[in-house]
Formats: sequence, C-alpha cells, structure tokens
Amino acid sequence: MRLSQMLFVTLREDPAEAEIPSHKLLVRAGYIRRIGSGIYAYLPLMWRVLQKVSQIVREEMNAAGAQECLLPQLQPSELWKESGRWETYTKAEGIMFSLMDRQERELGLGPTHEEVITTVAKDMIRSYRQLPVNLYQIQTKFRDEIRPRFGLMRGREFIMKDAYSFNEDEASLQKSYEAMDQAYRNIISRCGLAFRAVEADSGAIGGSASQEFMILAEAGEDEVLYTEDGNYAANVEKAVSLPADVEKSPFTSYEKKETPDCNTIEKLCQFLQCSPTNIVKNVLYEAVYDNGKTVLVLVSIRGDQEVNDVKLNNELVKLAPQYQANTLLSLTVPDENAQKKWTTDPLPVGYISPSLKDDYIAAGEYIEGKFLRIVDQTAVDLENFVTGADETNYHVTGGNWKKDFPLPSLLCDLRTAMVGDRAVHDPSQTLASARGIEVGHIFQLGTKYSQAMGATFTDENGEEKPIVMGCYGVGVSRLAQAAVEQSYDKDGIIWPVAIAPYHVIIIVPNINDQNQMEIAQNLYNELNKRGVETMLDDRDERAGVKFKDADLIGIPYRVVTGRSLKSGKVEVVTRKSKESQEIAVTEVVQTLNHWVKQN
Repeated sequence: MRLSQMLFVTLREDPAEAEIPSHKLLVRAGYIRRIGSGIYAYLPLMWRVLQKVSQIVREEMNAAGAQECLLPQLQPSELWKESGRWETYTKAEGIMFSLMDRQERELGLGPTHEEVITTVAKDMIRSYRQLPVNLYQIQTKFRDEIRPRFGLMRGREFIMKDAYSFNEDEASLQKSYEAMDQAYRNIISRCGLAFRAVEADSGAIGGSASQEFMILAEAGEDEVLYTEDGNYAANVEKAVSLPADVEKSPFTSYEKKETPDCNTIEKLCQFLQCSPTNIVKNVLYEAVYDNGKTVLVLVSIRGDQEVNDVKLNNELVKLAPQYQANTLLSLTVPDENAQKKWTTDPLPVGYISPSLKDDYIAAGEYIEGKFLRIVDQTAVDLENFVTGADETNYHVTGGNWKKDFPLPSLLCDLRTAMVGDRAVHDPSQTLASARGIEVGHIFQLGTKYSQAMGATFTDENGEEKPIVMGCYGVGVSRLAQAAVEQSYDKDGIIWPVAIAPYHVIIIVPNINDQNQMEIAQNLYNELNKRGVETMLDDRDERAGVKFKDADLIGIPYRVVTGRSLKSGKVEVVTRKSKESQEIAVTEVVQTLNHWVKQN
C-alpha cells in the first residue's frame, strides 16, 4: 500500500480520553478512532490486524474440528428467560442492551450466545450419533459497560470468537475442553504473545470449571497468582492457598474487655498485644435476589484475611433456590444510610460478634428477620480468639466456638489468596503475582443450559438425556490491543510479525530523487509478489516525519532508500531491536522474505 493513497493520519500528542499506553498508541498511530463512549471505528491498519488475528483463530478452530457458523445478534428475551439469565444480564450485571420492537417484543443485543446455540442444538441434534460437535463464530458482541475504558479493552462493542461444544457425557466434554485448551495456546503463541493459562471463576456463564488465558502486561486489569514451578496459576478471584500459620493466643479465658477506639484490626492488635491471626472479624453484607428478597449475610473470617466477594457471591447464588430465587442481583456492605432501612438501633460497626442478634432487624422484607451466618475455613479452628462484643468500644477475648459462640453451619472458603501464601499443591512454593489481560476463557458448562432449555438427545440405549456442553471465547479485538500493551516503547508500537498490518515499510527520504524512487518501487513490487506485505512511504514529507511515523505504527521491518544507495545498498532496521544494517539491494527481497517466514 502506498501511504500517499492511504487514509493515514497520526497524532503527536496523546488523546485526552486514553489512559493506558496501548490505547494512546492505537489512537495516535491512526488505528482506531473514538465514535462514542466505548465505541470505536477500526481504521484500515487496525482492520488488517483484526483480520490476521481472526484468520489465526479460524485456522486453529478448524484444525481442532470446529465448524464455523454465524448467529444472530438480536436475541428474543424468551430464550434468556428460559435459561434463567434475563434478569442477571439486564438487571444484576446489567450488561445486556435490551430493547422493544414495534410489536412490543423484548429483545437483547447479544453479549454472548449460549441461549441461541442451545436452541439450535435443541432443534437439530437428536441422536448420540451426531455428537460430539463444536460450532463457532467470529461476531460483533455488545455489552453495556458501566465504565467503558482502555479503548478496545473494555468497550461496548467488540469482536469475539465464541465456540460451543455439544457432547454426550462428561468424558467427551473433557476431550473437547482439552482440544480447545490446546487450540487457544496455539492461537496466542502464533500471535507472538507471552501468556499464562489460569484457573478462573465462571461468573454468569456458569459451569463446573473454567480457565482464562491472560496476556502478561503491566496494565492488565486482572491479577494472576502463580507459583514459580509452573504448576499453579489462577485469577485472584478464584485462587486458593494456605494461609499463614496461626500464632498461639495470649488469652486463656473468656472475658469482655473495654477496647476504646479499636474499630480496626490494626488498632485492636496494638491495644491487646495480639496477632491478627487470633481475631475473628465479622463482616456484614446485604444480598438482594432477583425476586426482590433481601438477605443479611454475616461472614466470620480470621482477622488477617479478607473476604473474596466473588467467592461469597458464588456461594449465595447456590443458595438462591432456598429463597425461591434464580440469581443474585447485588451484594454490598451496607453503610449507615442503608442500615437505617432495617435496623432498630445503629450497628456497633467494628465491634460486631459472630452472634449478632436478630433483634437488630426491624424491616419485614428481610428473610425471616434473621442473619445468614457463614464462617470461613480460616476461622473454624481458632481457639481463645478475640472478637466483637456487639457493643461499641468492647471486645471479648478467649472466645471459643460451640462454647461461647455457636459455629455457623455454613462453612466455606471465602478468603482472598495473597502474594506470599503457601501453595496448596506444594507448601514449599509461594504465590507470586503478575498483571494480565484476559483474552480467552473456556468453560465446562455441563447441562446448565441444555436442561433449562430442553436440549436433549437419545443415547445408544434409547434413553433421552440432556446434551453436555462447553463454551469457549476469544476476544479478537481485545487480543489485538493486548499485543500492543505487551510490546511497545517510547517511540510507538512494536507489532509481532504474525499480526502486524504490514511486514515491511519502505521509506523514500527524498521522493524527488529518481534513483531512490525507482529502487523503492522495484523493492515494493518484488516484496509484495513474494507475499511480504509491504507499505511504500512515498509521501511528500520530511524524512524525519516518515521515520517517526514508521516507529509509531510499529511495522516490523523498515527499508530506507537513502545515502547507502551509492554503494548499492539500503538500510534495513528491525523495529523490535532497532538494529540497523546495510544490505545489498539485490539481497533485500530474499533476506526479508526469510525473516518474515521465520516468525
């Protein structure tokens, strides 16, 4: 492509709305333009990158035996109500764009396609002889993000590959899952990116197991905890570990003590001269289900630990049926104003005990007027512990479960794993932290959707069974920007060769020099004939401007038809290393062709 004929506009200053390097660089280099909040136009250079990523995804999915299709973006609400996710996506998470057509039928603009693909399977799959099958699409998705940010990282419209496998049993699903795991590793490796596969929370998609694929980058929104032996990695929302050992309690008998201005763990430890591992802290949450019912949840956890809200949310979703609900709409720590809706007296915040009395609840809308009490595993075995006395400025010491406080019947792992914790699989290993950008997520859905929506098949014994499903997503546009976030310098983008919009850019310092132009033109034609995708910067601009633009847009190799032409050579610069060398004009095409094919 000749730059003189291309829509090519670069910026020297960072755009005001851009927060992270990749967002700034993609706008400055003329790859994307903001149209509205979380909505971007993919300009010619970006579209070439996206096509290359999509092609790599397509090749690996096809190689794994998946079949490409295209599903509708407009989805009837009835399908989502049938699966039980309409309220979750339109109210709880609130990420689905919903609308009414002229006949007042509710529709959703697809953030994901489990319901649609399950409907297809329900209508078309009848026998075990048709299984397994894996269908995928590369499609635009829509999500009403509360705070769109970081360009293509968290937009309201984005390109995604999603695939769905249909299997007759768990063993078959495991094979499909492993095939997708390998395909995803191949995709990201072929794109030239460093990544880590981690255990993950399934969220609103659901299922028994899931794994995320993280591009390692400092600006990543997700924290990954991992061990150096390479045998464990998980998103912090999912991670498990062994907490620090408990220190022996200095208290031997139950006693109520005045502890003025000790409403934090740090202040309490200083006042009582004890370890935070000797404390049971109690955190109150307000959970609202999709049927309007509200539950007050009291979580008891060891003083040196923090509650993982995702783990707690998942436990409360499991309990939804006992409250005649389908899912959780919100989970919050109520502030003073929220407490006034249901308390008879102000709560002794910072001094709450595991036995906080139900008498505090006055409003009848709360389930039976009682607290749901949950204890984290870290607090279960504590002896002679310190905890609140349900009275401001007072705590009790030397407390014990079953003797002084009833042990809640619901025991869960609710703690947040932390850097430095010992690993469960090998206590000699400790957890380290890295930042990551999620670009892929695979799920073992099981029969969650097929049972809810009646997608069944007849097995070899003639018995009707629900289809066992898997779900596999890759963010195509997100992966493209993640590549920039992982590889850039002060001068601009450094694209991996495999997904760069072009492999080579030829710069003509002086377009009025006939020799420079002629050699540049010949090299341009020959490289493109060989399949080396090449740009020709034939603009009437200063050489310095052309060099800056070449660095900014990140093309892997730069050829300059300048002074070295006198000795029959051109300058060739590798963008990643900035290494410059002079190569004979007669050898340039062969050399660059070899370099490109090597990558």
